Amino acid sequence: MPQDATLSSPSTSLKGSEDLARPADNEGLTAVKHADDALLAKLGYQSVFKREFSLLETIAFAFSIMGVVASVSSTMSFPLVSGGHVGMVFGWLIPALFVMTVAASLAELTSAMPTSAGLYYFSAKLAPPRWAPLASWITGWANVMGQVTLVCSIDFTCAQMITTALNVGSDGAINLGAGPTFGILIAILFTHAMVCSAATAVLARLNIFYVIVNVGTTIAAIVALLVCSGDQRVSTETAFTMFENSTGWTNNGWAFLLAFTAPMWTLTGYDSAAHISEETAGAARAAPIAILVGVGATATLGWLLYIAASFAAASVPDLLASPLPLPMGQLFLDVLGKRGMLAIWSLIIVVQYITGAAQGVDASRVVFAFARDNALPGSRWWKKIHPYTATPVNAVWLVMALAGVCGLLGFSETALSSLAGASVIGLYISYVTPIFLRITTGRDKLQRGPFSLGRWYMPIGTIAVAWVSFITVLLVFPPEVHPTAQTMNYAIVIIMAVFIFASVWWVVSARKWFKGPVRTVEEGGFYGKERVDEKEVPVSDS
Repeated sequence: MPQDATLSSPSTSLKGSEDLARPADNEGLTAVKHADDALLAKLGYQSVFKREFSLLETIAFAFSIMGVVASVSSTMSFPLVSGGHVGMVFGWLIPALFVMTVAASLAELTSAMPTSAGLYYFSAKLAPPRWAPLASWITGWANVMGQVTLVCSIDFTCAQMITTALNVGSDGAINLGAGPTFGILIAILFTHAMVCSAATAVLARLNIFYVIVNVGTTIAAIVALLVCSGDQRVSTETAFTMFENSTGWTNNGWAFLLAFTAPMWTLTGYDSAAHISEETAGAARAAPIAILVGVGATATLGWLLYIAASFAAASVPDLLASPLPLPMGQLFLDVLGKRGMLAIWSLIIVVQYITGAAQGVDASRVVFAFARDNALPGSRWWKKIHPYTATPVNAVWLVMALAGVCGLLGFSETALSSLAGASVIGLYISYVTPIFLRITTGRDKLQRGPFSLGRWYMPIGTIAVAWVSFITVLLVFPPEVHPTAQTMNYAIVIIMAVFIFASVWWVVSARKWFKGPVRTVEEGGFYGKERVDEKEVPVSDS
C-alpha cells in the first residue's frame, strides 16, 4: 500500500476507469458493474439498484446537492451579521479549508466500503466488536436527522426565495408571512417527492442538467455583482478588511465565529456520493472523486461569489435592514435593478429547487439503507423497492413528510439558523464518528480501496475530528444575545428530541436485537439473485 494519498485501480475492477465513459452496453462497463456487485456482496449486501450513475454524473450529483449559488444566497445573512465584509470573505474561507479534511477522510472510507449504508456501516466495521452496534446506531440516527432537516432547510429557503421574488415583482405589495411560506414549502416538498420517486436512470441524467444550471448561474452572479456594481463597488481594503459586528455579542472574535454557519450549511451532503454508490458504476473510484471534486468546486466558487458580494455591498447595515426575507435578494436588487434581479433570482430559485431534489434522493437512500438493517420504526415499509422504478419510493415520501413536520419551525424568527444548525450538527456527527474510529480503534481494520490517504490519514483525521467537535458546540448557540422564545436557536430541540428517542429505544429494546449492518447475501458472497418486494428476480447486468 502506498504511503501517500493515491488513486489507483480497484482490486475488484476488471477494466480501467476509461470504461466508465463507454456506452452502457459496452462489455467493459458491464464487467465493471459486475465487479461493483461482487464488492457489494463482499460487504454483505445484495445489489437491488441499477448502476446508472457514471463518474461524471456522480460528481454532478455531489456538486448539485450543495447548490453553491443558491446556498450562498440563502445564508448570506449569517456573515453579514457576524462580521460584514470580513465575515463574508474569511468566514467562508476558514471553514472551507477545515471541511476539506473531513471530505478527504470520508472519501477514503467510501472508496474502501462503497455502500448506500455509508457512514453507519463504516462505524460498525471500524468500532470494537462489542461497541459496533451502538456506534452504528448513533451514526445512523445522526445521519437520518441531518438528512431530513437538510431537506427541510433547503426547501424552506427555496420558499423564502419565491416570496422574495413576489415581493420585488409586486414592488412590495405582496409580502407573504410565515403561514403562506409554510404552504409554499409543503408544495415544494410534494413535487420533490414525485421527482425523487423516479427511476435511477432518470435521476442520473437529470444531474448533468443540474450542474450546468448551477455552475452557469454561479458564474453569472459573480460577473453581474462585479461588473454592474459600478461606482457603489467598495475598495479592496474595505472588501477584505472591514469588520462590522451586528450580532449583539460584545466579543468580536466570537461574533465572527458565528459566520461559519453559512459555509458549514452549504458544505454538507457530500456523503451523497456514498449513499448512491450502489447505483454507481465503478463506485470505489467514482464516489471518492465525487466527494473531493464536489467539495473543492463548491468551496472555490462559493468563496469567489462571496468576494464579489463583498465588493458589491456598499452598506452592510442597509442590507440587513431590508424588508426582503433574504439579504442577497436586496443586494441583487441594488446592483441590477428590478428586472435584472428577477432574472438572476429566477435562476437561483431553479438551482435551489434542484438542490432540494438532489438532497431528497440522498436522504431517501439513507432511510432505505438504515431500514434495510431494521433500524427504523416500520422498517419493512421503508426498505421496499418499487418494482417499476427500482427506487425506494416509500422512503422518499417518508423523508418529505418528516421534512414537512420540521418546517413548522418556519413560524419562528430563527427558522433558518435552527434548521441549518440541526442539519449541520446531525450530519457532521455522523461524518466524524467513523473518522474518529478510523484514527483510534480502526487503524488496522480498514481494507483500503483505490483512494487512500496513506500515512496522512492520521493527521488529516485528527484535524477533522477536532474541527467537528468545535463547530458542533458553536452551532447550538443562539445567533444573538438574550434570546426569546421567538429568537432562540431551536437546533438543540431537534437534536435532543431525536437523541432522546433513539437513546430510549436503544436502552429499552434495540440493544437486544440490533447488531449493526445485516448481511443480505451468503458469507461466500453469492449475489446472483436478489429479492424485490417479495419476488425473486435476477440481478441486472445493466
